[in-house]
Amino acid sequence: MTQLDVRPQAGDTVRGTAPADGGVRGKGLGGNSVGLMGSAVIGISTVAPVYCLTSTLGSTAGEVGVQMPAVFLAGFLPMLLVAFAYRELNKAMPDCGTSFTWTVKAFGPRIGWMCGWGLVIATIIVLSNLAGVATSYFWLLAGEITGNDSIAALDDNKPVHILTCLALIAVATAISYRGMTATKGIQYALVGLQLVVLALFVAMAVQKSRSGEFASSLDFSWSWLNPFAVQSFAAFTAGLSLSIFMFWGWDACLTANEETTGSAKTPGRAALIAMVVLVGSYLATGVAAQMAVGSGTTGLGLANPGTSDNVFAALAGPVMGPGLGILLFVAVLASAAASLQTTFIPVARTVLAMSTYEALPASYSRVHPRFRTPGRATVTAGVATGVFYTVMTLVSEHVLVDTIYALGLMICFYYALTAFACAWFFRADLTRSFRDLVFKGLFPGVGGILLTAVFGKTLYDMWDPVYGSGSSVFGVGSVFVIGVGLLLLGVVLMLVMQRRSPAFFRGEVLTKETPALVVED
Repeated sequence: MTQLDVRPQAGDTVRGTAPADGGVRGKGLGGNSVGLMGSAVIGISTVAPVYCLTSTLGSTAGEVGVQMPAVFLAGFLPMLLVAFAYRELNKAMPDCGTSFTWTVKAFGPRIGWMCGWGLVIATIIVLSNLAGVATSYFWLLAGEITGNDSIAALDDNKPVHILTCLALIAVATAISYRGMTATKGIQYALVGLQLVVLALFVAMAVQKSRSGEFASSLDFSWSWLNPFAVQSFAAFTAGLSLSIFMFWGWDACLTANEETTGSAKTPGRAALIAMVVLVGSYLATGVAAQMAVGSGTTGLGLANPGTSDNVFAALAGPVMGPGLGILLFVAVLASAAASLQTTFIPVARTVLAMSTYEALPASYSRVHPRFRTPGRATVTAGVATGVFYTVMTLVSEHVLVDTIYALGLMICFYYALTAFACAWFFRADLTRSFRDLVFKGLFPGVGGILLTAVFGKTLYDMWDPVYGSGSSVFGVGSVFVIGVGLLLLGVVLMLVMQRRSPAFFRGEVLTKETPALVVED
């Protein structure tokens, strides 16, 4: 096996060093910076629960009607199964490269590289989307506070919108650049705010439903939790795709494993805690909102096309009143801003790991000597996000929307590969105990199969120009062209790196036998 060059570099950045005992030391990141609760908070924050709810509650209700809570549960299942795969892989190989590192060890350098690419490009897309949402809610909230519609209308001014968006990206990049300690403190406040506001909304929505204030109110029914009551399979898969997107991002706490106390076990436990909090929040909010206003397509109904893409903006005043309703606007802004900041964690650390193992240029493997963060990778991710969003906004709003729709393809791609990597890597362990069979083989395998099925169905649906914004390229849906095109771009970049770093692609740098890291205290 080729020895990695991990000697300290001159200048303002440093890299990790290989210890004498043969282990692979942490890559220079700040070890023991985050505990169990902090790690779980990072996972929750990256998902952005309030933002996900306001943008998908209505869309999901439009697809499956009152079975929306059942679809939330159905989307939770593959995510939970994949979370077990992440937990087992992290326990054996706690590496900040997560999906990239694990799939390389299981399937080899090329599949692993593409898995890492899937994570990186998905993160850049969602960072752009989060920045745009945070910008819109910034001006919307400013208009609500001042009572001035002209201030809220500034969001429709393209130069103002882009400049505000770039400023928010710069702030989020700077916070992430300063390390996990800075990240953790801000996230406690922002995640706490989101959960408190959601709890208040749920309580007031249930009270409104019981008072009969809204004509469309519904009485709770256990049938809402029955996924088999969805009218058609097509509607179910469409709702399931939306539900899976709502849970994406919990793996951010795994990419911070080298900076977490108890790196082998804590991140996996934090991921499961985050998943439970998320599904509980989604079910409670979905049920309460449906009880209050129903899932109709008119008025305050969740499936009303005029309000379904931003449910909380429509329900804030009617459900919580003009005074407390503004808290929902604050919570959505906090949710998008918090997720914008923490979403830099997985992309920067994946790039750091890929560079350390010679799958990307060596300069990205350096970390800041004071903050002990992958500074260059973080700044590059911020610049890429700003450029991507600016170009897409100036070129076409339709292209930007279709790029966001293509995100689901990337999510299913790298999650499924990681799940299968778990089952394959531990294949020799599956006969040792019932626990190993279930948690290392059965659960990850089923999770991977389910996500592969969603990947295939989404790919098929994307071919139709109706999917997404309705635009097409030579009769093929733009979402399909963008989704497949981004994956093919990864293939091209991989071939370029193969010429620059042949040792990695010959399987000489990172192999199944490469020892697990030893994290510095």
